[in-house]
Amino acid sequence: MNEPAFQDLYPDDYSNCYGCGRNNKSGLHLKSFWDGEESICRYTPAAHYTGGMPGFLYGGMIASLIDCHGAGTAAAAKARESGEPIARFVTASLKVDYLKPTPLGIELEIRGRVTEIKGRKVLVDLRLLADDTLCATGSVVMIQINAQ
Repeated sequence: MNEPAFQDLYPDDYSNCYGCGRNNKSGLHLKSFWDGEESICRYTPAAHYTGGMPGFLYGGMIASLIDCHGAGTAAAAKARESGEPIARFVTASLKVDYLKPTPLGIELEIRGRVTEIKGRKVLVDLRLLADDTLCATGSVVMIQINAQ
């Protein structure tokens, strides 16, 4: 991917998120990109993110991946629509459906599709896959932070 990740375009003041903030030394440093009309993020979680069953990812991390990729997708979609620089979004609503256990030790793929842009609000539907197996789906409502 030759384009910068959505998260790399965030202003420094808004780049401290645990999931996607480039300035958070302890964070996950998620990177999201366009893949046609969908957004894509790939991430391989470390073994210490195991859940109640050894070898599988815990649900809170799945929610974090969907949340952060959804925020990046909302920001990039709004910027693409408006032609303005990328702005930061925060979560107003997060819904996750856990469909199958998500294995550790393989690269996960999170895909997002914007379903609505209305003013400062962006809705995104997301899928989390492991080796092409759909493990979780989610939907987010993201709100653009007002410029200060």
